[in-house]
Amino acid sequence: MTSTGRERVLARIRAAIGEAGSPGEEAPDGIPRTYLSAHRSEDPAALLDLLHENLVDYRAVVHRTTEHELPATVARLLAEHGSRTVAVPADLPPGWLALAVAGAAVQAVVDDGALTAAQLDSVDSVLTGCALAVAETGTIVLDAGAAQGRRLLTLVPDHHICVIRAPGQIVASLPRALPLLDPVRPQTWISGPSATSDIELDRVEGVHGPRTLEVVLVTGSRGRPGPSGATRLSPGRRGRGPHGPE
Repeated sequence: MTSTGRERVLARIRAAIGEAGSPGEEAPDGIPRTYLSAHRSEDPAALLDLLHENLVDYRAVVHRTTEHELPATVARLLAEHGSRTVAVPADLPPGWLALAVAGAAVQAVVDDGALTAAQLDSVDSVLTGCALAVAETGTIVLDAGAAQGRRLLTLVPDHHICVIRAPGQIVASLPRALPLLDPVRPQTWISGPSATSDIELDRVEGVHGPRTLEVVLVTGSRGRPGPSGATRLSPGRRGRGPHGPE
């Protein structure tokens, strides 16, 4: 579409819907813009339960733990999955993997930005944090921020363990989430494991991303993980054999 054509289409849209003013005000065309910004109780405990429910509805596997128990939970999930290698962003809080890598049971493959898609495909799991999670839709948002790594890191491995801090990283709705996100950052919005279906509605998982999504809800944590105080792990690229389709 040419620039002129684009402006013509946008002008028609603006003319049809009017220019929105501040929330709660009427637009110049007289159409009220009093939309709800949340549709459920925003009590932290209620939001945690709602997020849990919707994540499960999207076929994610959900676990609850505390900050103190998080290393043991991560170690258990990797062991249950049979993982011997786990890809992690360089600024992942080192405590998260402390028990898993003890005794060399699991090897951390640190993504320093140079790992290729083939190298990431050879690891068994990936462990990251997130930017935030939306309770009403069961959606996890990654924006390449602290403890998340780049987009490729969470799209290639077949098993993703994502840590969400509650209540600090949980919001009620999309209108609550958008003002907290930087629109220029590369965002990945995840609602359950990657899945698609053909015209006969045969569901296939793992097509556009991890086939298995495990979410760890860490209770009693209010703040978002930030780069301050996060120790960078040493880069590593070793992995195990590539996964084939099941």
